[in-house]
Amino acid sequence: MATVAVGVDVVDVVRFALALERRPRLIERLFTARERADTAERPERLAARFAAKEAVLKALGSGLGDASFHSIEVQRTPSGAPEIVLYAEARDLATARGVATLHVSLSHTATTATAFVIASSAVSRAG
Repeated sequence: MATVAVGVDVVDVVRFALALERRPRLIERLFTARERADTAERPERLAARFAAKEAVLKALGSGLGDASFHSIEVQRTPSGAPEIVLYAEARDLATARGVATLHVSLSHTATTATAFVIASSAVSRAG
């Protein structure tokens, strides 16, 4: 496996929570039902998942609008670790870029949420 790209994003939790409060339908636009259930709709957890979606787009060399937010889903493995699952246009972007796997790390406090994504290809770049 070879690293294709990385993406990182940081979200201000307080500002994000205010945006969700001001625009109640935003939560449904940004997050799948599974993500909303996994986070219990807690702002710091949602902010970390939003950061992950933006970090994925950066790792795929794309910007907002190139893939819907629902086409990038942050799921939890049985151990509780986060993982990225791509659908539709996000999966197509990954395929076009040669990305086979996305590795994600999330972290949050009451004020800041961070996501770091490493995009890897199935083919080694060595030799």
